[in-house]
Amino acid sequence: QVQLVESGGGLVQPGGSLRLSCAASGSIFSINVMGWYRQAPGKQRDVVATITSGGRPNYADSVKGRFTISRDNSKNTVYLQMNSLKPEDTAVYYCNADIWPFGRNKYDGYWGQGTQVTVSS
Repeated sequence: QVQLVESGGGLVQPGGSLRLSCAASGSIFSINVMGWYRQAPGKQRDVVATITSGGRPNYADSVKGRFTISRDNSKNTVYLQMNSLKPEDTAVYYCNADIWPFGRNKYDGYWGQGTQVTVSS
């Protein structure tokens, strides 16, 4: 059984910082792309940032220069460092990973349960 567990959300003032973590656990053979998505109330879930197994990042235009995605392959963990936070960054943030579990013959997409990030004074 594979699962993703996120942590690090919370309430922060505009201009502040937060660091999200997402750890994959279970019977894992390989992990390909990992990433972060977010969903604000009444809006669709959008990609924030992704990172390949080799460490190449990709960012949504709205977070470039403010957010940094990284991963530790030895811990099956992906991070999102969020700086200069704005009220419009308020959303539930979801971790996503393409994981090849033992006993399967392909990658499948997995989601975490989500963590709330609120940027407000």
